[in-house]
Amino acid sequence: RLKGIVQLAKVDCTANSETCGRFGVTGYPTLKIFRSGKDSAPYDGPRSASGIYNYMTKQTGPDSLHLKSKEDLQNFVNNYDASIVGVFSGTDAPRLDEFLKAAGLLREQFRFAHITELQVAEESVLLFRPPRLANAFEDSVVVFTDYLTISSLRRFIRDNIYGLCPHMTMENRDRLRVRDLLTAYYDLDYHHNVRGSNYWRNRVMKVASKYSGRGLIFSVANKRDFQAELEDDYGLGTADGGELPFVTIRTKLGHKYTMREEFTRDGQSLERFLEDYFAGRLKRYIRSEPVPEKNAAPVKVVVAESFDDIVNDPNKDVLIQFYSPSCPHCKKLEPVYRELAETLYSDPNVVVAKMNAVNNDVPLGYDVQGLDDVSCFFFQGARELKDFLKFLKQEASHNLVLPGFKEEL
Repeated sequence: RLKGIVQLAKVDCTANSETCGRFGVTGYPTLKIFRSGKDSAPYDGPRSASGIYNYMTKQTGPDSLHLKSKEDLQNFVNNYDASIVGVFSGTDAPRLDEFLKAAGLLREQFRFAHITELQVAEESVLLFRPPRLANAFEDSVVVFTDYLTISSLRRFIRDNIYGLCPHMTMENRDRLRVRDLLTAYYDLDYHHNVRGSNYWRNRVMKVASKYSGRGLIFSVANKRDFQAELEDDYGLGTADGGELPFVTIRTKLGHKYTMREEFTRDGQSLERFLEDYFAGRLKRYIRSEPVPEKNAAPVKVVVAESFDDIVNDPNKDVLIQFYSPSCPHCKKLEPVYRELAETLYSDPNVVVAKMNAVNNDVPLGYDVQGLDDVSCFFFQGARELKDFLKFLKQEASHNLVLPGFKEEL
């Protein structure tokens, strides 16, 4: 798909370590963008085939397209994505250079163009929202009114590019989720059914317009694009709700909520959901296995629902292993970890625990890189019994009770 547009290449760093070292490659896979034979920038876009294609096609051509006529302008802004257009009095306009610098820095994320041939009363920068997202609740064009610098233009784009209710995709989800985010999932398809996609979006926007400025942003998404995430993170399947949207909230802290009431076409159910959310009446959705009825074994079983009660007990020192049932490293560690728990079983101040990190939500703040991570305190080092005991002796808030265990630590 990129043939004739962008040249793709690959380097085996095990056989060409000097070359990779010269360009600062320390992990794999690393993707870099070269322009005119020079290392231009690291590639930090999506890793799917379509995502790479869309990202790299934006890298071709000038940073900002020079538009020569009103027809050029119309064709440029009539695009699936938003457009940023600078309107200047001429090619020697003092702020044009700053605009072009900003376009060079931000072209990976946004589309830029500029006009110098048209007679204008006042220079400006205009943000055109995609025609497919046109609606009655906000302007389709936003005018930049600040003094033009790279940082002020970046801020203007960041604050206005998505509008009141953006279309969330796999490519932009991380940028949207830096804030508390409500998403309505349904059979959205802006390529083949713009009208049908906007039918539900307009109903979300009608409610969203009443709650703007309260720290929650709104979005819509294709539920099939997020099927795996919805099943794993919310327990929802694509058949839930039928043709009606189902709604979730994910806060920037990772707290999750689902709207259990059926989405009504008048938006009343969504308003009730939001009122409960802002009043703190909603119960968080936590993916959790059932709390064990009996938990008397030396290694305590922790699930998401019991995490606070066991791990955050202020009177205990807790060592917890986050594991996957299919992880070979976890299975190798199991007998050593069980022996550790048996050794410390009579110590009333120490709990040795484990949690299946595949079937339970790991609380925010626990940086689980692999599924044999041992945390709280975070343990790094050899994983023999003596190593665990040495670590706990150094870190625990109480002296360890080790009946019949030699003092070799």
